[in-house]
Amino acid sequence: MNPFKGIRIEFHILQSFPVSCLNRDEVGAPKTAMIGGTTRARVSSQCWKRAIRLHLQGPEMGLPHGTRTKLIAPLIEKECLIQGATQVEAEQCGQKIERIFIKDLTEKTSKKRTKDSTDEEFEDEIEEEKSDTLLFLSPSEVTSIALALKGKGFNPNNLITEKDSKKQAKELAKIIGKPKFNYEIDGIDISLFGRMVAQATKMNVEAASSFAHALSTHKVNNEIEFFTALDDCEEKTGSAHMGILEFNSATYYRYINLDLGQLFDNLAGKMIPEAVSSFIKALYLANPSARQTTMGASTLWDFAEVIIRKGQPLSISFEEAIKSSEGYVEPSKLKLTKAIKRNENLAGSLYGKINSFTYGEDENFNIDKLIEYVNSTLRGIHE
Repeated sequence: MNPFKGIRIEFHILQSFPVSCLNRDEVGAPKTAMIGGTTRARVSSQCWKRAIRLHLQGPEMGLPHGTRTKLIAPLIEKECLIQGATQVEAEQCGQKIERIFIKDLTEKTSKKRTKDSTDEEFEDEIEEEKSDTLLFLSPSEVTSIALALKGKGFNPNNLITEKDSKKQAKELAKIIGKPKFNYEIDGIDISLFGRMVAQATKMNVEAASSFAHALSTHKVNNEIEFFTALDDCEEKTGSAHMGILEFNSATYYRYINLDLGQLFDNLAGKMIPEAVSSFIKALYLANPSARQTTMGASTLWDFAEVIIRKGQPLSISFEEAIKSSEGYVEPSKLKLTKAIKRNENLAGSLYGKINSFTYGEDENFNIDKLIEYVNSTLRGIHE
């Protein structure tokens, strides 16, 4: 029985950044969105999820983590070598598994190739198609595949016997088994962020976390920085290089919810407090990496309302932009808390609040205490 079914932790976060370009669009400018008739700064959900996922892999977190890559062959090859395969056997095994998810590109693209196309153009076509596939595998899944290959004498054709790639993927899914991640040996990041494998839906993992795009609570106009670079060895005056960069600064509203019922299912009910603690720490510390070496925009939360509740996820729209000449955090905080309270009142019994915590008002209530109080509430639910 899942004691957390339908229960989620909602994070309503305000976080200000100085001069920065946290998430770039196709022309290198900070991303924006039009909300309520005004232009807002935007950081995509994918951008912040990646920053958090990579932070979870840090040595200070001490967590086993999966690998999300299109370079599947080296993963399998390395593990096959550990299991006793020769270099040639390991390479063949790795290539066989990779081609399940990345089709035989030479065969696929040869029909497109004309007598006028160059080798370089042809290789570019192959690389472009190859880059479309990413697979998220946990450490134990890689080991399971290698052990299965070992059982067939490291002859991949004896393990994967079907010709069609979708049927091959199903063969591999049977070897891996139904995803139920044990925190001690598997990638918590797959449990948190999910996995989709089109060729083998049994390998799919529903994400326990959900992220909204982070949006500024106020109107933002991107600005332009003109810069020059000087040549250390040139004796003549003048710049050796000139360019422009776009940037902005903003107070962002971030909304994230963690579905505890889904996390319980993904982790087979094991080590939930540790998983929640790690997620909150990474959520607190991880920032997008774009242009951090030149702008150094690394900050912590200014304010957060953390709510444990049962019911439909509810974020805040900030449809009306904050207007202020003395900073945006305080008026954004007032509007956020008022909107959350309004949602609670209007939803009535459907709101389902179990507990809530405010970060950023009392300096004695730090992130460690927030994690402690959240996990204390979860223990009470579990018991």
